Amino acid sequence: LSTYNIQKSRNFNSELNIKKIDVENNKFVEDKIIKNKLSFLYETNLFLLKQKDIKSKLKDIDFIDSFEVKKIFPNKIKIKVYENIPIAIIQNKTEKKFFTSNGKAIDFIEIEEFSNLPLVFGDHRSFSDFYKVLKKVNFPLNEIKKFYLFESRRWDILTKNNQIIKLPIKDYEISLQNFIDLKDQINFEKYKIFDYRINNQIILK
Repeated sequence: LSTYNIQKSRNFNSELNIKKIDVENNKFVEDKIIKNKLSFLYETNLFLLKQKDIKSKLKDIDFIDSFEVKKIFPNKIKIKVYENIPIAIIQNKTEKKFFTSNGKAIDFIEIEEFSNLPLVFGDHRSFSDFYKVLKKVNFPLNEIKKFYLFESRRWDILTKNNQIIKLPIKDYEISLQNFIDLKDQINFEKYKIFDYRINNQIILK
């Protein structure tokens, strides 16, 4: 009787083994790349599925920020992917990375949609700190062409209108806010350099 029950249990469980993996919400990572990473899941029983096993595989794909798993009985799972969204390209010496909206640096690949992102000449950690301030003052990143970090740890910003913002080493949040305020003035366009390097002063050229 015991042998019969074990065999019956095995037959029942096999019907719940994963046969199909669906992927959705992915735009930049191809389905086949995700499915190849998760191929080890085939024939795994749905009740024995562990999210940490999926996470350990998908973490190798830089563009994937997070995911959700939905079990669809009897033998399918659906993976909903949330991708990292690049907002800038970091060029640090010979290394090039995407900088994402959540502050991560991920591998750079050629994608037409991101070909016009602002370039950052500096390192990821420094720009991550700088970006927090830019975000705080709601600085218009879509109007920026390049960011330059100097050895003194000071930033210059080049806009798409070829205007240069020269920031001080410290307390540059006030300078950024001042530049945003100046943008609304009528004669703003005639100036090409906004120099904030001297404390409590701005030099316009």
